[in-house]
Amino acid sequence: MLRPAVRAGVFTLMPNIKQQEKRVRVAARQRLENLRYRSTIKTLTRRLRDVTENGGDVETAHKELVRLVDRAATRGAIHKNAAARKKSQAARLATATPVEAPAAPVKPAKATKAASRSRSKSKS
Repeated sequence: MLRPAVRAGVFTLMPNIKQQEKRVRVAARQRLENLRYRSTIKTLTRRLRDVTENGGDVETAHKELVRLVDRAATRGAIHKNAAARKKSQAARLATATPVEAPAAPVKPAKATKAASRSRSKSKS
């Protein structure tokens, strides 16, 4: 007989084995540390973008971000390929010069109906 869907996959909140209780505590602590790394990387990326747009010490902001990304990858908070991608994005941000919005191209004025009628009359 099948279990009801409500009970499927339900587990107790705390394990009843001493070592597993410790693993739950350690995993929670590690999860918070990984979250701190990811959050700080996002903050430093935002700071680098702001410094690039508004002017400031881009090199210092870039170096600080790269150091933290490398440390997070070493500690296992983020995957090494994700770290490489974030460093590449940071390098592009650091070397990019702020680009001004291009002016809208001037379109030639559309011919009015009256002008087109006068042209068609002159052709015949």
